[in-house]
Amino acid sequence: MITAKEFLDEVIQEGETTRKFLAIIADDRFDWKPHAKSMDIKTLANHLVDIAAWPAVMLETSELNFQDMAGYNYPDENSATGLVSFFDKNLEKSIKALTAASAEDLEKTWTMRSGDDVYMKDPKRVVIRHALNQNTHHRAQLGVYLRLLNIAIPGSYGPSADEMEKMGQ
Repeated sequence: MITAKEFLDEVIQEGETTRKFLAIIADDRFDWKPHAKSMDIKTLANHLVDIAAWPAVMLETSELNFQDMAGYNYPDENSATGLVSFFDKNLEKSIKALTAASAEDLEKTWTMRSGDDVYMKDPKRVVIRHALNQNTHHRAQLGVYLRLLNIAIPGSYGPSADEMEKMGQ
């Protein structure tokens, strides 16, 4: 079973990678999207910024009810600098929450709902894994967007083709 320390290490590592992707978004491309049914870059990038806080939200609450989101600070950044700044704040919240978390905390139930409609009701370790998977999924989407815009992308789990090219390989 995964520990809070293992989640912490993963959140830090994935955070470093996600920050690199957010930092290279061209501010004049925030409205671009590859298809009419796709999110634009601004929406996608702000979603990644939001996901960085999810482990903290999941550890500090017992549920998220979409019908009661008063006070929730969803990002709405319009620059790469703003994205990275908000991302770093959200990431720090999750790092602090995971640093303080116990094995018992990870076993407590967390629920995602909208009123009476329950979307997810699982141990916190399961929903934190879901959040980390969401980060990877949406960061990969952002990588495709950047590639389609001919922006060199950083590697995630080793060098990217752009980095390999710079190394002469």
